[in-house]
Amino acid sequence: MSGDSLSGIAAPLNRWRGQLQLSGREQALLGPELRGLDKQLERFKTGTLRLAVFGRVGVGKSSLLNALLGEEKFRTDVAHGCTRKQATAPWPHQISGLGPLLLVDTPGIDEIAAPARQRLATKLASGSDLILLVLNADLSSPELEALEVLRRSGKPLFLVANGADRWTPQQRAELGDSIQRRAGKELQLIWVAAAPRRAELLSDGRVRSKALAPEVEPLKIQLLELLQKQGQLLLTVNSLHRAETFSRRLLEQRLQQRQQAAQGLIGRFATLKAAGVAINPLAMLDLAGSAAADGALVLQLCELYGLRLHSPQTKKLLQHIGQNSALLGGVQWGLQALLGVLKQFLLLAAPASAGLSLAPAAPVALAQVALAVHGTRRTGRETTKQLLLAAHRGPSRPAALLRRLRQLEPSANNWLSQQAPWSPSPLP
Repeated sequence: MSGDSLSGIAAPLNRWRGQLQLSGREQALLGPELRGLDKQLERFKTGTLRLAVFGRVGVGKSSLLNALLGEEKFRTDVAHGCTRKQATAPWPHQISGLGPLLLVDTPGIDEIAAPARQRLATKLASGSDLILLVLNADLSSPELEALEVLRRSGKPLFLVANGADRWTPQQRAELGDSIQRRAGKELQLIWVAAAPRRAELLSDGRVRSKALAPEVEPLKIQLLELLQKQGQLLLTVNSLHRAETFSRRLLEQRLQQRQQAAQGLIGRFATLKAAGVAINPLAMLDLAGSAAADGALVLQLCELYGLRLHSPQTKKLLQHIGQNSALLGGVQWGLQALLGVLKQFLLLAAPASAGLSLAPAAPVALAQVALAVHGTRRTGRETTKQLLLAAHRGPSRPAALLRRLRQLEPSANNWLSQQAPWSPSPLP
């Protein structure tokens, strides 16, 4: 990704962050997400990428990172489960246009219950830019569960089979086929030997295990190639995705906070419009009053949510209000025509009807009231949806910047396509 393209994304993203205005309640509820976002934006500024390793206890995650570093930075032990919390160290290889790559060691994913395991995988994946899932055998159930979570993160993911020195070429081929059949052919499997050892027979007849040089060059080549070609793009995608996720959470939180007030406001407007339609004898005045009430409702909802409509959303809402008014008018004129026929018939029978010619007015009024209430509630729901979409898709919003990035860098779609599209939850 070119430097010009990067600056074209960084400037509006930082401007969006600077313009965020959160209430005290929002800051309390979204504090962890906001701190995570700010850390990601700081890494975006400095060009710092994070590579995290996942895997079961004892598969050699720490040994693999030490082999990549070329020195013992991460603690290893004969006992399984040596890593109890996250540990980081910078990779010494300098990538043009980027800052340091931080290698992140993580605890074993099979030492905790499934719900906690999913939370851990989600949290670590959200704070990482690329991921290594380390195996030392066929995929286990905990590894498959973690793999599904990691896939949904949309981050580049490598399957790393550690212990290549312990398997014959035929065994590696059979095991590799089984792993990829279960994990998916689209994921690349890379064989390494992070801490290989060889048995040696001593002169006195004893057997000693001798440490050999790590064999991680295939993985190192793949990582360097990815970072050199797409490191900046990867950091940009992940920063925008983190910002979009926070924007999404903020809008959903605001929807929940204001939902009750919005329902009350829509209900009041529905009551007022229903009363006006029911008592007004002139159809044209009904149409004008209905459109005016819906327009006032839109403005009140804008004020309630603290958002403003952009031109496309305004046009769509005006069309929606016009359709509601046309629907109301069409039904109303049809009912009025039917009422006229009934009136003519009842007038002929007036001497015997004792004034029953006014009887059809009641069902007509009830139908108009029901139609008015339904139309107003539809307008309120559509307004809420369009307001939130307008806030989410504004020109300086993360979602809009992601769309711009797709246009600038089509290769970003490989990661972005794994993210589910967002749409706001409508009012009930």
